[in-house]
Amino acid sequence: MRFGHMLPNMMNNKIKLFIAAIAILAFGCNHATQQASNITITPEAGTSYKAGDAVKVNVGNAKADSIVYLLDSVKFLVKKDTSGITLKTDTMKLGIKLITARVYQDGKPQEVSTNIILKAAKAPEEMSYVVEKVYPHDTGSYTEGFEYHDGFLYESSGGYLKPPDGGPAEKQSSLRKEDLETGKVVKMIKIDPTVFGEGITMIGNKIIQLTYREHKGYVYDKDSFNLLSTFNYTVGKEGWGLTFDGNKVYNSDGTNRVWFLNKDNYNPTGFIDVYDDKNEIDSVNELEYIDGKLYANVYQRDTILVIDPKTGAVLQRVDMKNIWPKKDRPAGFDNDNNVLNGIAWDEKGKRLLITGKDWPHIYQVKFIPKK
Repeated sequence: MRFGHMLPNMMNNKIKLFIAAIAILAFGCNHATQQASNITITPEAGTSYKAGDAVKVNVGNAKADSIVYLLDSVKFLVKKDTSGITLKTDTMKLGIKLITARVYQDGKPQEVSTNIILKAAKAPEEMSYVVEKVYPHDTGSYTEGFEYHDGFLYESSGGYLKPPDGGPAEKQSSLRKEDLETGKVVKMIKIDPTVFGEGITMIGNKIIQLTYREHKGYVYDKDSFNLLSTFNYTVGKEGWGLTFDGNKVYNSDGTNRVWFLNKDNYNPTGFIDVYDDKNEIDSVNELEYIDGKLYANVYQRDTILVIDPKTGAVLQRVDMKNIWPKKDRPAGFDNDNNVLNGIAWDEKGKRLLITGKDWPHIYQVKFIPKK
């Protein structure tokens, strides 16, 4: 992800929830006006709840033989009266939830809809870190994807050598295999100069790599780096981060959404939306799956999130400020572009490795409660 595109993305992300809520409300209101102008439904559209809250849903001004209730267009309950229902939210994924009541009278259906916003049940635990060891990192790598496997680091470095908008040339995107102890690149291939390399993950003996805005993914042989195949990436607006839990691939696209992808064909199978107890968390970026949790850095912030992969709730928020103090950086270093970006997990050694774009260091860290 490049800094020059951050502000439009952030603006889009900020209004996404509002637009979605308005669209859902408009659908519900228009549909109800056309078919059942006297029927009402509560709660009011856009009402926020915490996961675990009981949501009281009531249909008013309706004479009904039966009411079918739908959540996100999926039927979950049928009632023979209008006494209302209680919607349990303790196991739901977070985000905007569309609630529809399909009211039947004399065999004819009429619909009315509303929506709620479900947020995390509690505030994330605030965490800090300790640095256990420091390793060298190639300052020529604009880190996008970062993995540790079989004793080596694998890294996707981004850049447009031939920018599609005709702008100035950058470094060429590449895929790298690196020695952690020395920082030396032991294998590297450069990819299409007109594309921007993004997140990577490992699936068996394959490396999967996304591109930023080119709607394309690459599949490589892990050992030789030979290109095995390509695939169309049409899930999110942009390709950002990837990680793999052994069953499915997780994919970030620059918003607060993390997609689930099929490990064989990379087609979408579901998603979670990332929220803390107050807001959606936009710009979820580089991903790592560690011991049943998703770890993600937030683009342009010195923050790493620990996320429940089932619901999208932020469980912990790690303040990574000053891991490489700005006072120690060389004069003229591009702090706006060269940000924290890179999370790798050594499963065998139980080491958590953190770096940034063009940074000279990789940090082995341990997360601890913030004092």
